[in-house]
Amino acid sequence: MSLRWARCRTRRPEALHRKRPVRLGYRAIHYESEEQDPPPSRPAVSNPVSTSTQHRENRSDAPLPLVHLRAPVDLREERLSDHAAVREVHLQAFGRQGDHVVALLEALRERFIPQDGLSLVAVEVGQVVGHVLSSGSRLDAPRRLVPVQVLSPLGVLPSRQRRGIGTALVRRGLDALTTRSVPVVILEGEPDFYPRLGFSPGGALGFRNRLCGSPMPAFQTIRLPAHEPWMTGALVYPDVFWQHDAVGLRTSAT
Repeated sequence: MSLRWARCRTRRPEALHRKRPVRLGYRAIHYESEEQDPPPSRPAVSNPVSTSTQHRENRSDAPLPLVHLRAPVDLREERLSDHAAVREVHLQAFGRQGDHVVALLEALRERFIPQDGLSLVAVEVGQVVGHVLSSGSRLDAPRRLVPVQVLSPLGVLPSRQRRGIGTALVRRGLDALTTRSVPVVILEGEPDFYPRLGFSPGGALGFRNRLCGSPMPAFQTIRLPAHEPWMTGALVYPDVFWQHDAVGLRTSAT
């Protein structure tokens, strides 16, 4: 297959290096490090991220608890001077698929940032250690096409995994997109990772992905406060993803 399920993890002292599948493709070219937020007893950093872990009825208008990172990390919009470091983040995070992810990332950045998208970095002691990007797409709703955002890619340096950085990036992104009155954010990703960030299976909420090669459990959405009940329907894929063959999964010839 041209796009594979791949998962990267760092070695922990008590365990061997392991790999597990994760969706790699449209809306889901992301790195999932199975980061777990530290328990409340851990000290908070000086710049905690205000965000939501539970979204009432899959909406982000619920009270926003704090995210406690394990080390001081600055979350901000990507700058031109960050591009090389962001590239390195994704090359390391995605391994053999890194070049493919970076090519798509650079095309999305050129096409959508900053007018119709959001690109955030996590900076630790002056080093870019994580990155997330969302880009504009359209929802084919009954009344009209609705501008929505697609979250992809998400990457964290392997040496900085399991510190809550990826989680904090996604949540900060949702906060920023909420202020822009974005109604819906859509992705395809690990079904065990994103629900704790407020995402739910899209099909159950009236959203559709018509690709035959796209696993339905991976198709997830979150409705932000600007969402209205009639805003449902099929996602319309931007041409950038098609140009990079990053839509759906490909099966190899037998």
